[in-house]
Amino acid sequence: MRIASLFLLSFTCTTLLANDAVIDASKYDSLQAAANALPKTGGVLHIPPGNYELTEPLRIHTGDTQITGSGTATHIVNTNTNGRPAILIEHADYADRATPSKERLWRVSVTNLRVTGNEKSGSGIDARYIEEIMIRDVSSSYHGGDGIRLHFCYEDPRLSDNLLTYNKRCGVSLEGCHDIVVSANQFEENQDGLKCVDSFNLTMTGNNLDDHLRDGIVIENTYGSVVSGNMIEECQGWAMVLDRDCYGTTISANVIAHDFTGGIDLRDAHGCAVSANTFTIVKKTAIAVREHSGSITISANNFSDTWIGKDQDGKPAQKRENEPSKSEENPNEASGILLEECVGVVISGNIFSRLSTEAVIQKGNCRRILLNANGVYKDD
Repeated sequence: MRIASLFLLSFTCTTLLANDAVIDASKYDSLQAAANALPKTGGVLHIPPGNYELTEPLRIHTGDTQITGSGTATHIVNTNTNGRPAILIEHADYADRATPSKERLWRVSVTNLRVTGNEKSGSGIDARYIEEIMIRDVSSSYHGGDGIRLHFCYEDPRLSDNLLTYNKRCGVSLEGCHDIVVSANQFEENQDGLKCVDSFNLTMTGNNLDDHLRDGIVIENTYGSVVSGNMIEECQGWAMVLDRDCYGTTISANVIAHDFTGGIDLRDAHGCAVSANTFTIVKKTAIAVREHSGSITISANNFSDTWIGKDQDGKPAQKRENEPSKSEENPNEASGILLEECVGVVISGNIFSRLSTEAVIQKGNCRRILLNANGVYKDD
């Protein structure tokens, strides 16, 4: 009987401690007061449905913490017009400056809410020097900054199942991150979709990017990455850019469609593979390999216009005509590969179908170029 009583007491104490770490924001005067009530050891901040207007960032200063809402019914509205973010996650002792590695917060997650801003606000979620951060099921839109910004969140950041739209900068901005997973997100009409700089090992798979005002994906000074299985459509700039000594990156099995400046621009990229992608009605240049790039393989890609076979009369049929429209001089325009003063490029096993340009154009002194077993078709 005594043993049973001791067990019940132990269980009750454990439950009370757990309940102390679950904060219901509706019981506090403000979201910040609720966040401040989180123990230093972490906990859960639950934000019920409602519109929450903020003039200053909601500051999260504890690790092992989850900020969770009730879906898009939980709507955080940033009314700040001084470039400040809606949600700011950082160590309290190192505001706006680098956090030493031993002092960094670990395991913070933001999930299941909506956050919006305005043209003069900062990012939707701004996380600085947070390890193993996770952001999922978040809608982040209309910010003057980025939808989500991770600044030196070095260890294992994960972004999944988010909606990132109409932000004046990037949908997602990654700086100084490592072993990154960006998966199953939707990006629409940001300035750039995703920008990853000074980082390592980006895994970007299964995302949909549409209608960006500049580029879809920009990767700079980043090593050992894979970009695969993404849909990248109708960017005003390039679908994808690799620059500033990118190396060891695979770009594979993406659909790159109707991008107006071009598909993939390898401005300063080395030891990269571009394979099994579909380039359909990509304007001007589907793939460019620039003078600072080398050791590139381009294989098993499909470059095509909108031809879909023959009609009932046996005439060529296509989804778009060549005649000018209100927005395009040639809606059916499709392009190939541009080599520009580059070195060490293999182009093999690709098909180039009914392009408006030559399949492969070489400019300047291109060296050690191997073209092998490609199919080029101008007509039926």
